[in-house]
Amino acid sequence: MHSNDQQHRTLLQSIAHRAMIERGLLPDFSAAALAELDKIQAAAGATNAESIRDLTDLLWASIDNDDSRDLDQLTVAETLPGGNVKIRVAVADVDALVKDGSAIDEHARHNTTSVYTAAEIFPMLPEALSTDLTSLNFAEERLAVVVEMVVGADGALLGSDIYRARVRNHAKLAYHSVAAWLEGNGALPDGIAAVKGLAENLRVQDRIAQSLKNLRHAHGALSLETIEAKPVFDGDRIRDLEVDEKNRAKELIEDFMIAANGVTARYLAAKKFPSIRRVVRTPKRWDRIVELAREQGAKLPDTPDSAALDKFLVTERAADPQGFPDLSLAVIKLLGAGEYVAERPGDTAPGHFGLAVKDYAHSTAPNRRYPDLITQRLLKAAIAGRAAPYSYAELDVLAKHFTAEEDAANKVERQVSKSAAALLLESRIGEQFNAIATGASDKGTWVRLLTVPVEGKVMSGFEGVDVGDRIRVQLVDVDVERGFIDFRKVGSSRR
Repeated sequence: MHSNDQQHRTLLQSIAHRAMIERGLLPDFSAAALAELDKIQAAAGATNAESIRDLTDLLWASIDNDDSRDLDQLTVAETLPGGNVKIRVAVADVDALVKDGSAIDEHARHNTTSVYTAAEIFPMLPEALSTDLTSLNFAEERLAVVVEMVVGADGALLGSDIYRARVRNHAKLAYHSVAAWLEGNGALPDGIAAVKGLAENLRVQDRIAQSLKNLRHAHGALSLETIEAKPVFDGDRIRDLEVDEKNRAKELIEDFMIAANGVTARYLAAKKFPSIRRVVRTPKRWDRIVELAREQGAKLPDTPDSAALDKFLVTERAADPQGFPDLSLAVIKLLGAGEYVAERPGDTAPGHFGLAVKDYAHSTAPNRRYPDLITQRLLKAAIAGRAAPYSYAELDVLAKHFTAEEDAANKVERQVSKSAAALLLESRIGEQFNAIATGASDKGTWVRLLTVPVEGKVMSGFEGVDVGDRIRVQLVDVDVERGFIDFRKVGSSRR
């Protein structure tokens, strides 16, 4: 099926809609939800003002993807005497406008997450909320839940608090330009230059984020790196696939969010509230991870040990940066997917193996993840001294639902990105590429091309090919609708 005469974006949108429905997700909001939206007014008024701090003058800024419009969090640093730093993370108060049991809430609960496909975003909340009324937009005053952390120079958490506040975003910044500046490869972004003291504040945030990360890695957080590619459109045609890479600005936000999620989990536990935790259990396929390491000439202990695994990963990344994302992907698959679990007050849910954190609640993205909205409602009740709005039994049912729906959303995103890759390659049938084997099992042999970030199935000549082998393949067919990309092996590839 050739789609030259059809706009790529339109075709991908119809594939995305169909994939949503096939996976039981709702691509559109109900009439009831849209009617409710008309009635919602920005609740920026004086809501029991005495318990809401006015922090609008702090140097809050958002750092997100270049095209992000649903801004969930802002960050700011304050240096304290003795080398300690107070980090504040402000999370959009989505609950102020999205009430439990409303039609908008029902939609969000059903999908449980925004679904970001190559062709279209299916937001968890209507855009009038997620990109405006509940988004921490530039120069707007908004309600937020603030997680405050005092961090030592070595990255140790010395104290924390959570409270409600009014905040204002003084600079809407993007990962790429901030990272280039932090890493010394780019100019000071205009958004930073425009705000007196912000450059210095972000340097402090970067320093503390790196120390948080280093301490986490000392405790066994994993240095994983996968290749995620996003289609680049030229008008409505796909021109290229762009690889999303880690950088200092992404790490800054990631490390603060991991720390804030830990503080949130411990705060709820201290208040004797049930909670929903995000966990990656101890790997079920540790034996296969040990075998993978042995194939690379490394020895891992027989029992799961995240610190030893991280040491192996760091060594491998230095030895073979090009092949590392594929080793990473194999390890991620063997670690098993993350899941949501409910935790009773006083119990301890399993920790997050890959992040080397014991206490981890999703709380920092309530505009696009429903578990975070549930956590926010629990937090606000705990701050106010009210009873928990959800029982452990209710959270247990929700946690299982969230895990299933998040898996469905991931499958939709993957399906559409495969279709996008097939569209990009359909004019290149017959061409040969260097590739690396990413999967070899009874189900088939899979390769990722080294020049274009695309994965496909090897239909012939795969005998004896194993994960990690470099081979030369020829593109024989694509199926855009189903996202299939088929190759045949034509030889081995030299490193």
